[in-house]
Amino acid sequence: MYAIIETGGKQYKVEAGDVIYIEKLDVEADADITFDKVIAIGGDDGIKVGAPYVEGASVSAKAVKNGKAKKIVVFTYKPKKNAKRKMGHRQPYTKVEISAINA
Repeated sequence: MYAIIETGGKQYKVEAGDVIYIEKLDVEADADITFDKVIAIGGDDGIKVGAPYVEGASVSAKAVKNGKAKKIVVFTYKPKKNAKRKMGHRQPYTKVEISAINA
């Protein structure tokens, strides 16, 4: 059984036992999380699609850790003007382990 959930403005296809990296949530490590924005649930008996969300469905998960991704370098310049700027960015994330899909 799998579910498609929405969090942080993105959609993720998850199954029980999956470990995913999502946009940072305001939770501590080892905290339980419930995602109630379930867009679709699929299984052996077919797929159930919500409009916009499936009623009564939720996904239970556990926050493993909060962290930052690797640094990316953002370099902008304007040719022939001697104008350049170098910046770095590290995107914060929350590592989540999916424990159950409640249909």
